Amino acid sequence: MNRTSPVQTQFLSVQDVATIVTQVGTADTLRRMADYIQADYMRWPDFDKCARVAAHSPEGVIELMPIADAKTYTFKYVNGHPKNTLAGLSTVMAFGVLADVDTGRPELLSELTLTTALRTAAMSAVAARTLARPNSKSMALIGNGAQSEFQALAFHHLLGIEDIRLFDTDPVATQKLVDNLQHTAIRLTVCTSIAQAVRGADIVTTVTADKTNATILTPDLLEPGMHINGVGGDCPGKTELHPDVLRGSAVFVQYEPQTRIEGDLQHLPADFAVTELWQVLVGQAAGRTSEAQVTLFDSVGFALEDYSALRYLRDVATELGLGQRVSLIPDLADPKDLFSLIRPSAQKLALAA
Repeated sequence: MNRTSPVQTQFLSVQDVATIVTQVGTADTLRRMADYIQADYMRWPDFDKCARVAAHSPEGVIELMPIADAKTYTFKYVNGHPKNTLAGLSTVMAFGVLADVDTGRPELLSELTLTTALRTAAMSAVAARTLARPNSKSMALIGNGAQSEFQALAFHHLLGIEDIRLFDTDPVATQKLVDNLQHTAIRLTVCTSIAQAVRGADIVTTVTADKTNATILTPDLLEPGMHINGVGGDCPGKTELHPDVLRGSAVFVQYEPQTRIEGDLQHLPADFAVTELWQVLVGQAAGRTSEAQVTLFDSVGFALEDYSALRYLRDVATELGLGQRVSLIPDLADPKDLFSLIRPSAQKLALAA
């Protein structure tokens, strides 16, 4: 990696991040990213937090997700446009910046499309190993799109899930998932209905893409001891769970002010009780209280996970010597003389005379 200037910014491309996953291994990447996320959630009070800033349109949403501690500031730019695949684009595309708080210098600029899928799956695993029954072996995976393989692998490698039942309204998506994971030890069962997939499952993950108030999971499908990992409901007007599913569960969230706007929690009144996951991780609140209790993680994605993911990428890219240096900010002999970048040279002035 070229380190020609201290003001240059480290840049990680999609291929750089793919190389990290290839060299480190998918299982260890997910495991290490989950460890970074859990460590950061356990120092929750250190962060200056806010709900993400969203610009909604009929076709989707574009969001900025900032967060900072005393040393590091990060933000992610991310979109969510379910119809993008018709135009050959990903539903979700993202990039992020990690900057030094003391100077404001951007230290890292990275792709976050692939990384968001990894960190979302790692976050699901952090929540599930905190809330699900420890002997969980089976999962229903409802929605088999771009995020589904990552969720399946995270639950397999980090929680020991062995059996996954699959359902999607698009059989092509399900076949894609089966083809991508056929090399693994996961036992995959393609189901013809949500009810068939959910029946007897220890964990239910819903990760659909349509920007609608859907009811993917209804209360009649709940079974004692289930853990529900609700991933797809992540913006106003986009939900997956019947309100009575939340009423019948102990509900856990990342950052309550954001989840009440964006998650399946938007169905319910402001006084409906939820617990932020960090409180469970540090021992301030209870998680699962019995084998029969139904627990629900209303996941919307929070900026702290991107902070953790960017830290992980920076550290591993440094270990592996990946990335390149780009001139994102000026490198000036005199930091007060910005005009020097465009000031005509003496030769040009002489020619113009």
